[in-house]
Amino acid sequence: MLTLATSGILHAIGIFLIGNIVGFINVLAAGGSFLTLAFLIAIGFPPNVANGTNRIGLLLQNTFATAKFHKLKILKARFALTVGIPAILGALLGSYIAVHISNELLKKIIAILMVVISLITIYKPDKFVKNKEFSKKKWIAMIVIFFFIGIYGGFIQAGVGFFIITASIWGGFSMVEANSIKVLVITMYTIIILPVFLISHQANILAGILLGLGSMIGARLAIGVSVKKGDKFIRTALLILLFVFAIKLLFF
Repeated sequence: MLTLATSGILHAIGIFLIGNIVGFINVLAAGGSFLTLAFLIAIGFPPNVANGTNRIGLLLQNTFATAKFHKLKILKARFALTVGIPAILGALLGSYIAVHISNELLKKIIAILMVVISLITIYKPDKFVKNKEFSKKKWIAMIVIFFFIGIYGGFIQAGVGFFIITASIWGGFSMVEANSIKVLVITMYTIIILPVFLISHQANILAGILLGLGSMIGARLAIGVSVKKGDKFIRTALLILLFVFAIKLLFF
C-alpha cells in the first residue's frame, strides 16, 4: 500500500491543493473526481487505490456540503433520503464490480449516455422544473433511476453528479436544489460502500483525509457561488464540464 511517507511531502501538498479544486468543481457542478483520479494515478497510486482513496475525500466533502445546504435551508432532504436508499443498494453492487472487473467499455457507454441525457435536460430545464407533482409512477421511476445511478457511483464515481442533477431536474427541482440533493445522496452511499474499498485494501486513508480537507475548502466556496449566481451559472458550468469529461471518458 502506497503511503504519504513514500510519496513525499510535495505529493501530500499536491493532494491537498487538488482537493481544493475538486471540491469546488464537484459541489458547483460535477466531474471533479476525474481530476482526482488522474492526479493520484500520476503520482504513483494504482488505479484501484486511487478510486478507493477518492471515496474518503468525497465523504468529507459531501458531508460538509450537505450540512451547509441544510443550514441555508436549500437541502431537499425528503427527496434525497428517499432516492438515496435505492442509490445505496446500487452503489453496493457497483463497488463490488469496481474491485473485481475492468471498466473501459462501461466508461465509453456512460460517456455517450451522459452527453445525450444531460444535454436534453440541462439545456432546457424549465420543462422539467414545472412538473413538481410526484405520482406513484414518478416515484417508481425515480427509485429505478437512482438504483442505476448508485451502480455507477459505486463503480467509478467520476461524473455521477451529472446523472444525479439530471434525475433531480426530472423530478422538478431547480439546479441549486438538485445540487443539494446530489451531495446528500453521495454522502449516503459513500458511507456504506467505503468499507468495501478499505477491506479490499484499495484506499489510502491518509491521502483520502488530505484530499477531503482540501475539498471542504473548495466546497464552501462553491456553495456560495452556486447560491449567489443561481441556475443559469450552474447550467453553463455543467455544460462545459460535461463535454470535457465526456471527451476524457471516450478518448483517454
